[in-house]
Amino acid sequence: MSDIKKVVLAYSGGLDTSAIIPWLKETYNNCEIVAFCADVGQGDEELIGLEEKALASGASECHIVDLKEEFVADYIYPTIASGAVYEGTYLLGTSMARPIIAKAQVEVARKVGADAVCHGCTGKGNDQIRFESCFAALAPELTVIAPWREWDMESREDLLDYLAERNIATTASATKIYSRDANAWHISHEGGELEDPWNEPSKGVWTLTVDPVDAPNEPEYVSLKVEQGRVVAVNDEALSPYQVVMKLNDIAAAHGVGRIDITENRTVGMKSRGCYETPGGTVIVAALRAIEELVLDKTSRVWREKVGQEMAHLVYDGRWFTPLCKSLIAASEAMAADANGDVVIKLYKGQAVAVQKRSPNSLYSEEFATFGEDQVYDQKHAEGFIRLYSLASRIRALNSK
Repeated sequence: MSDIKKVVLAYSGGLDTSAIIPWLKETYNNCEIVAFCADVGQGDEELIGLEEKALASGASECHIVDLKEEFVADYIYPTIASGAVYEGTYLLGTSMARPIIAKAQVEVARKVGADAVCHGCTGKGNDQIRFESCFAALAPELTVIAPWREWDMESREDLLDYLAERNIATTASATKIYSRDANAWHISHEGGELEDPWNEPSKGVWTLTVDPVDAPNEPEYVSLKVEQGRVVAVNDEALSPYQVVMKLNDIAAAHGVGRIDITENRTVGMKSRGCYETPGGTVIVAALRAIEELVLDKTSRVWREKVGQEMAHLVYDGRWFTPLCKSLIAASEAMAADANGDVVIKLYKGQAVAVQKRSPNSLYSEEFATFGEDQVYDQKHAEGFIRLYSLASRIRALNSK
């Protein structure tokens, strides 16, 4: 422990990281603490007074790094283009943010000459795996400090007592009900009544979206322009990836779009229950799937689904900086090359449904698909195709006689 001279702490200003700063100084022989905060779109209100708070808690300096545009363009867009959805519903909001935060933390550590990095993740969750796997891939020479696996504090009350004993101010209280994590893509909610899967989430759980019951009684239509699997414009307005997400968050949240309530399998083996709000992301994913329906043939669609499933587990498990991730992104980009077009999404009472879609690369042909008379498809050809397609079944049946 005496070898640790300078630590870069992933700092949020919350109760955990406020306690970690003095704990590090006490535990690691008064080492220097550099606070680092990644702005991934969690909201300006989360950043107000953050530097002052870090310095008052004992940090020597505080680096707030703006990662919003890079987060959406280089992490969210490639992930959703692959079709990644974890266990059928989770759009990976927390998971996708961890690699860019870890990368930026390593960059700050190298900039200030630190010999260790620290995070406030618990020993029960996925984030410890995500952060430390990224640290291992990017800077294996740095020591990783995980206080929740080292100190003897076990509860929120313990942390509050610890800070009170040292006269360190905090706005946290013992009555906090939920554990939340927010960024540009989503906000997650855990804890409180959600720890019992029999409890329906109360209205107090949700913070970003309107209750679908209270949403407008008239639908709203929003148009999206897609180029190579990326949304580039909303309602005919060209926007950056981050701007796309923020605009759609505002539009879709008003209609209660993007709520999910799942009991998921954590990487460490236990199940956890979480409620997630991803309004803009839900609209984007619906638009991308609509374009895919037009441009991907059957075998390509099957392959994209396999890539998406593998990508979902990779992102969830924190394996972003790996050869497999590069390979999966390359595969999804190849399939997205023809994913161009326009989609109109209907927003109504919590639902986001693609009701209009077109693409210059569409494989759909009304001339072929029509139930009316056509001049391009000879239905007699189907007989020979079916006979060959079912030949193995025919031979098996004949052999069984």
